[in-house]
Amino acid sequence: MRLQRMLAATAALASLTVLATACDDPAKPPPGAGPAASASASAQASPAAAGSAPATLAGAQAHVRKYTSCENLSTDPNDRRVPLSGFIGVGDWSITERGVCTDKKARGEIVLFLTPDMKAFQQAAKDNAAKLLAEGREEHDLASRTVVGKTFALTALKTATAVSLVDPAGSDLRILSCNPDVYVPEGFKKEKALVEGCVLTDYVNSADGQGSPFRGPVRDPATERTAGAEKPGQPATGSLGLPSAGSIEELRKLVGQGGVDCTRMTVTDEHVESIDYQPVVDGDPRSWGIGKRAVCGQLGGERRAHDLNWLNTVSDMKTLQAKAKTAQLADLRAGRPRATKSKLLVGTDIAVETNNESLRHGLYQLQFLSLNCEAGFTAPAGYRLEKAQVEGCVLTNYER
Repeated sequence: MRLQRMLAATAALASLTVLATACDDPAKPPPGAGPAASASASAQASPAAAGSAPATLAGAQAHVRKYTSCENLSTDPNDRRVPLSGFIGVGDWSITERGVCTDKKARGEIVLFLTPDMKAFQQAAKDNAAKLLAEGREEHDLASRTVVGKTFALTALKTATAVSLVDPAGSDLRILSCNPDVYVPEGFKKEKALVEGCVLTDYVNSADGQGSPFRGPVRDPATERTAGAEKPGQPATGSLGLPSAGSIEELRKLVGQGGVDCTRMTVTDEHVESIDYQPVVDGDPRSWGIGKRAVCGQLGGERRAHDLNWLNTVSDMKTLQAKAKTAQLADLRAGRPRATKSKLLVGTDIAVETNNESLRHGLYQLQFLSLNCEAGFTAPAGYRLEKAQVEGCVLTNYER
């Protein structure tokens, strides 16, 4: 299936295409999620189509300025702020005028398109998407930054610009996507476009950590009491809890139950890593809120280092999660984290860093949860999704 091939592919940025920005690898939909809902709708049926900007570029600029900056508007077709290729012009897609302005907040450009027939514009977007998908561009429109109103559309060259335009409460602008596999996490709007096969949403997908902030339902074990039937892996009341250990030796015995081989363990504050195994914690462990730190596995010597995993007792979990968030978002901005980079799994006062997927699943069975700070991240039913101690992050046993 196309979706299965796409999800198996390595994360990469696609080149800029007609009215579509550089596309990141998509968020994986939960089991059973079908293609995007598609049915034609009138302009009155969609809040996104209700935007009432005047039918001029100046009017479009004024509308955009409700949500972000749009400075130095120009209609010069040779304006250097418009990429040399990949953008349609006047006369195509029912476009009567094209302009460009600068979003100084996001330090990026906005290419504006004026159209008196938004349905024709969306039909052209759909036709273009179908063509690119048929050519094998399976990621097209999954991380769309094409934004539409009633009489104008635009392409935001920066993810932060798109978020500013569609995220505020009351915004009548929406992301347009015509990929049938587009995924919208729970907590975000998913509305009918003017043409069948396209959707409008206030969710900006991006693998660089700069997309829409998380809105999905997050369990708070301290306060939540969920009524109704129990879900697999999620009790009806509260949380399964997180593991704890009173010492590094207790932690060593605990992770052994999850398959982590700590027959060789070295307790040290020194930074230990290899080309194949890289920890999350970088620098002085104490500045990360760590009490004691150990590394399990065969350190480098005559043989190459192998089976490295890091154990931590944690004195300040909030500091650990905050610094791990910063590191994780930096990795996302640089592209998909390398397979050699470990994930951080936490308990109440302990943490483990490992890049071994099978070991992580063993630790999930012990109720460890991994820290995920990816914007818009959500988890399918049946997986745990709980509050982290830092804003913008969740704890989960789901990995895509």
